[in-house]
Amino acid sequence: MSRAFIKEDAGDPDDLPERHQSTAPNYVTQEGLAALMRKAEALRSELDAADRESRRARELKRDLRYYEGRLGSAVPVDPKAVPTDEARFGAAVDLQGADGSVRTVSIVGQDEAEEGGGKLAWDSSLALALLGKRPGDRVEVEDWGASIVKAVRYPGR
Repeated sequence: MSRAFIKEDAGDPDDLPERHQSTAPNYVTQEGLAALMRKAEALRSELDAADRESRRARELKRDLRYYEGRLGSAVPVDPKAVPTDEARFGAAVDLQGADGSVRTVSIVGQDEAEEGGGKLAWDSSLALALLGKRPGDRVEVEDWGASIVKAVRYPGR
């Protein structure tokens, strides 16, 4: 290929972009903090066994920087320090939809959230709508529709 078609400031095609670190507070449950620690340790172990010059080693180093950054910014939240009768960080909330079906969602840290699962990042639209709600309160979020809070629990409390 002619050098005329190569962008000079494009950099090394093997350079890996850093993983995005959220600027929002990094609230974590005790389980979330333990999961971050396990992930960082697993990455360190895999990096120790990897060829230091390989692309995989560069990926592992980048991911380790991300998880070490998340650990460094982690703000553990003690569920014992929040009121038990309203939804706060760490709560499991039973919601009844308009069709009568009940589903449970938990308000957790960003790294703990599951897409399509029952664990919602504390800064997601539904979690933010739930904060401060009590059993009997109505919640309406565009993506979720209207629901009634049936129960609020704090697992492990």
